Amino acid sequence: MSNQQKVAIVTGASQGIGAGAVKGLRERGYRVVATSRSIKPSQDPDILTVAGDIGSAETAKRVVDEAVKRFGRVDLLLNNAGIFIAKPFTQYTQQDYDAKIATNVAGFFHITQATVAQMEHQASGHVVTITTSLVDHPNSNVPSVIASLTKGGLNAATKSLAIEYAQRGIRFNAISPGIIKTPMHPEGTHEWLSKLHPVGRMGDIQDVVEALLYLESASFVTGEILHVDGGQSAGH
Repeated sequence: MSNQQKVAIVTGASQGIGAGAVKGLRERGYRVVATSRSIKPSQDPDILTVAGDIGSAETAKRVVDEAVKRFGRVDLLLNNAGIFIAKPFTQYTQQDYDAKIATNVAGFFHITQATVAQMEHQASGHVVTITTSLVDHPNSNVPSVIASLTKGGLNAATKSLAIEYAQRGIRFNAISPGIIKTPMHPEGTHEWLSKLHPVGRMGDIQDVVEALLYLESASFVTGEILHVDGGQSAGH
């Protein structure tokens, strides 16, 4: 196959939104480098799996190096890996804080920096980061200040990078989801979680995948925080 076939890196790719993104991108003909701590080898020759902790700079470098070695380029990075811990503010532990900073912030920083360095050589590329709608609509029923601290920072970084690279062919966007049906949420919680959305339901993984595919095709869109949240950011 030609090295001009588009190549995507997906973090947190072993389940949930990440696994859905890998499937959706492959259906669009992308070759995919899928990474997570627990990722298993794939039988698909156009999916390269790289196991490791995304909070580690070494893992980030290895993922990008392996992508270029195997497929020759990187066109899209989906920063999907993240940890969500909902607790009252004073009940967060140092371990909670360290874990979220490592994955949500360092995990974004190292892989994005390594990927953008490759994209600069190509003079093209696109970075999409999964954040959370709770940044825009804090909810006392879901106390989650560290999510707002980390994911809110990623929204800001997305806009900053979009402007820094606007004339260099590299776009940066974010998807800000509501509560999505993933293994993170037991089925017994779905009815209550659905009520937190004005449309009366939780989101599906495919809702986020479709937003990703839209942003990937929308060449005039950069610096956008796209809410896929059933109306949460609009109000209640």
